[in-house]
Amino acid sequence: MDTTEILVTLGGLGLAAYVIWYFFFSTRHITTAVSGSGGIQAVAITVKGGYSPDVIEVEWGQPVQLSFYRAEDNSCSEELLIPDFSIRRELPAFQTTLVELLPQQAGRFEFTCGMGMLRGSLVVK
Repeated sequence: MDTTEILVTLGGLGLAAYVIWYFFFSTRHITTAVSGSGGIQAVAITVKGGYSPDVIEVEWGQPVQLSFYRAEDNSCSEELLIPDFSIRRELPAFQTTLVELLPQQAGRFEFTCGMGMLRGSLVVK
């Protein structure tokens, strides 16, 4: 191997390590839902290259209202899936979409975009 091949290999390994760290080990934005009138737990989520916050903590047995504001027109983020609650919603660009659900048991429930690239979690306590 010559110097160029070594540098390209090291650069590729560095980029692969960064991708693994970003998707599996980077810090998550955790938010606890705020109970408003009527006991509804509400959280506002911005969709732009990911979900922010991407981890939402709620109490079980109380209704939850998630407000997804899609601040982009990237095709990956145009659909929201929450399979454990049988929810599939279109997220129009630059609009807010309300998703309401009632968690009946504690646990961690994943939500993703239609392609599975963007990920978040609903943690029910």
